[in-house]
Amino acid sequence: MTTTAPLGAEERTDPATGPADGRRAVLRRIRPGNGFVFVLPFLIVFGLFMVWPIVQGLWMSFTDSSLALRDTGFVGFDNYTEAFGDPDVWSSLGNTVFFTAISSVPLVLVALAMALLVHSGLAGQWAWRLAFFAPYLLPVTVVTLIWTWLYQPELGLGNQLLDSFGMEPVGWLSDESVAMWSIAALTVWWTVGFNFLLYLAALQSLPTTFDEAAALDGAGAWRRLWSITLPQLRRTTGLVAMLQILASLKVFDQIYILTKGGPNGSTRPVLEYVYDVGFTGYRLGYASAISYLFFALIIVVSLVQFRLFRRED
Repeated sequence: MTTTAPLGAEERTDPATGPADGRRAVLRRIRPGNGFVFVLPFLIVFGLFMVWPIVQGLWMSFTDSSLALRDTGFVGFDNYTEAFGDPDVWSSLGNTVFFTAISSVPLVLVALAMALLVHSGLAGQWAWRLAFFAPYLLPVTVVTLIWTWLYQPELGLGNQLLDSFGMEPVGWLSDESVAMWSIAALTVWWTVGFNFLLYLAALQSLPTTFDEAAALDGAGAWRRLWSITLPQLRRTTGLVAMLQILASLKVFDQIYILTKGGPNGSTRPVLEYVYDVGFTGYRLGYASAISYLFFALIIVVSLVQFRLFRRED
C-alpha cells in the first residue's frame, strides 16, 4: 500500500535531495489558478455594477437614446459636437469651476488650521475633535435643511446678524452674486471635518526631534511651524488638495436641494445640467455625451495634479 506524505513533509532536509528540492516539490503542488476562485466574486460584482454601466453609457453617448422614444439610432459624434456648441454646457462648467475654486482653498486652509489648533494641546481636545468632525457625519438633506433656515430671508440667523449691525439683508440664495458663495460656505462647514482628520493624523505621525531641536536653538513657534511642520505636511497637503478638487468638481446634492441651479442658472453645475437633460428633457444619449466629456476633464485634472505633486516630490 502506498501512503501519501502530508503537505510540508518535503520541506525536511533529505540527504539525497536536499532542502531546495523539497521546496520545489511543495511549489509544484500549488496551482497558479487557485487564487482566481477567491477573486471571482469580486470580479463578477465589479463587472456588473462598474464595467458594464460604463460601457453601456459610452455606447449610449453615440446614439439618440431617449426616455420618450423606444427606437434608438446611431448618431456618431453628433452628441459630442452639440455639447461643444451648447452654451448651457459652458455656463454650467463655469459654475462648477467657480465653485471648485472658492470651496477647495478654504477647505484645505481651514482644515489645516483646525488640525494645528487641536494638535497644539488645547484643553478639551475631545470636544474640539467632535465639534470639527461631527458635521461631516450628517446626511446632505439634514445639512441643507439647517442652512436653509440660516439663509431664510426674514427669520434666518444670517440676516438677523446683519440687521443687528445695521446692515441691509442679503438674499443668500436668491441673489445671483451671492448664491454660489452661500453654497460654498455650507460645503466648507459640512465637509471640512474629513480634511481635518487627515491633517490631524499626519501631524500626530510627524517626528518631534526636529521641532525640539529647533526650540532648543531658540526658534519661535511660528518659525518652527513655517520651516519644520508645514514642509513635512507637503504630501498630506497634496493629497487633501487633490481629493478636494475632485470632490468639488462633482458637486450636485447640496446645490440641487438648495437652489436647483437657480437663480437664473447661476449655481447650476455640470452634473445638474446632465440630470436636467437626461431626466427632464429625456435625452439620455446627449446627457451621456456630456457626462463622458466631463469625465475626460476630471481625468485630465487628476493627471495634471499627479504630475505636479510627483514633480514636487
